[in-house]
Amino acid sequence: MPRVFHIPGVIFLLCAFVLLFLTSISLPYLTAIDIARVKFKSGNPSVGPDTNAIHEIRFGTWANCWYENQGVRACSSADNAYTTTLFDAHRQDSVTIGASWTRGLAVHPVATGVTFIALLLSLSTHVTFTLLASLASFLAALLTLIAFAIDIALYAWVKHQMGKLDGVASNTDTAPGESPPLSLLLVMRHGWLTSERTAGFWMTFVSFLLLCFAGCTVCFGRRRDRMEGATSYKYSWKDRFRRY
Repeated sequence: MPRVFHIPGVIFLLCAFVLLFLTSISLPYLTAIDIARVKFKSGNPSVGPDTNAIHEIRFGTWANCWYENQGVRACSSADNAYTTTLFDAHRQDSVTIGASWTRGLAVHPVATGVTFIALLLSLSTHVTFTLLASLASFLAALLTLIAFAIDIALYAWVKHQMGKLDGVASNTDTAPGESPPLSLLLVMRHGWLTSERTAGFWMTFVSFLLLCFAGCTVCFGRRRDRMEGATSYKYSWKDRFRRY
């Protein structure tokens, strides 16, 4: 495969793998990378059996973390499908984010694994491996698209449920404080683990785009390689009249 097509495909796959890998870890291990984030402006809500008022809650791939008004952070236990119940200040009204809305987040690590396989296959210039790398890239893109759809559903449901809490004013977002492109630029500039504006929601979307680019690049590069191989044989006009 021509190097001009091979190298970009590998870079796209590597970037997509890193983004998906970080999103797959997410909460409670990487507290800056979350799918949806809710900031409470008033109302002093609380989470589960914890009666302390909170001002923010974040939903990740494996758990959620909330921040109390006293500056204490607490997280739920890591699980494939976690459930969150929030109460109003008087603990008389409550809303629940059930396991059915968080169970599907496990698609993120599956997409990460397929992306890693595509990355390994792309390191080879053999025709068969490049074809498999292209197919694996498109499969990973499909899984990432499904994961992104699940992220959208979780974000929409969280925003809907937060609006049902009586006397609680909140703001639900995917990248608080900045627009999605600027948020990603801040992440790349200031570091993955230290930026408070990192959004796993948009990292998944960017990974999907990168995987599509990678699949097309590897596929086009393979086609270019076959065309060059087919036209590598040189002959003169006299060969047309040569008898065999």
